[in-house]
Amino acid sequence: MGMYIVYFIIIMLLPLYAQMKVKSTYKKFAKVPAEKGMTGAQVARYILDQHGLTDVRVVPTQGFLADHYNPATKTVALSEDNYHNSSIAGTAVAAHEVGHAMQHADAYSFLTLRSKLVPVASISSNMSWIFVLIGIFASSSGFLLLGIALLAAGVVFQLVTLPVEFDASNRAMNEVVSLGIINNTEERSARKVLNAAAMTYVAAAAVAVMELLRLILIYTGMNSDD
Repeated sequence: MGMYIVYFIIIMLLPLYAQMKVKSTYKKFAKVPAEKGMTGAQVARYILDQHGLTDVRVVPTQGFLADHYNPATKTVALSEDNYHNSSIAGTAVAAHEVGHAMQHADAYSFLTLRSKLVPVASISSNMSWIFVLIGIFASSSGFLLLGIALLAAGVVFQLVTLPVEFDASNRAMNEVVSLGIINNTEERSARKVLNAAAMTYVAAAAVAVMELLRLILIYTGMNSDD
């Protein structure tokens, strides 16, 4: 019983800690002006143009840390603060999203795989726990196994997301440094922003894997009882 309590504390607190960390880090460096004075929109546009990605648009979007890249429309969407203002955080985030645009242009394998997994992961995440709960409460190993299989698809998506995000951050840092968008003293701060953001993906993947393993153990125990 004690182990289960510790387990549930971990899976609840780990994502919460990661979210708090990224928000606090972002807010801290959103108040630090970038020496070059380039807004997030200007940073994104400059890096894109340097790589000939003139067909990728840079647009503002609503929401806190709602920044993203849409491969379907070839659009880098930056939250209002990052789009209009000049800060270390905004520079790092803008460059990161451009990193995804560069991945798309390069047909980066993990990004391609993740895009193919999106519809599968969407369906599995909505359906998996229905079968898991039926399997557990009805003591049906068949339903539980189906739920585990669906959940596994979502876990694969989470794991594939990790190299996509890490690679985008690496590309971002390479660009802002090589193009002189940030100086040596700002590099460490920009990396802190990207590392904090990456932690949220790591936490999500870790929790997903732990839950999958727990359900596999339940399934194994259910079959051994039979």
